[in-house]
Amino acid sequence: MTVTGPDFLALQVRDLQGSAQFYETHLGLRRAPMSPPGAVVFDTAPIAFAVREPLPGVDLDAASPRPGLGVALWLHATDAQELHDRLAAAGVAILAAPFDSPFGRTFTLGDPDGYAVTIHDQP
Repeated sequence: MTVTGPDFLALQVRDLQGSAQFYETHLGLRRAPMSPPGAVVFDTAPIAFAVREPLPGVDLDAASPRPGLGVALWLHATDAQELHDRLAAAGVAILAAPFDSPFGRTFTLGDPDGYAVTIHDQP
């Protein structure tokens, strides 16, 4: 038996509906038809992405300096520069300004819980 790769990604968040709204409003993600209790799963491909209430024993406020430090979460967009400009105008925290990389135009934003999410536009 061999692991074949990531199959599902979820971020534990302080405010489930607020975080779900952030990803819907600012990144254009759409909810999947079904989600388990305590989670919002988005209809993303090829890997499902979700936000969920923290698991028992997880204290996001104790995360220092931010939750997910050391984990790199990258999401693909069709036009990273356009998305960056829209997010910056909406007051979303931009952690790294757009730059050209082997993955196309790339930038990093901060979500409501402080997770760093890198956006790129090269498939």
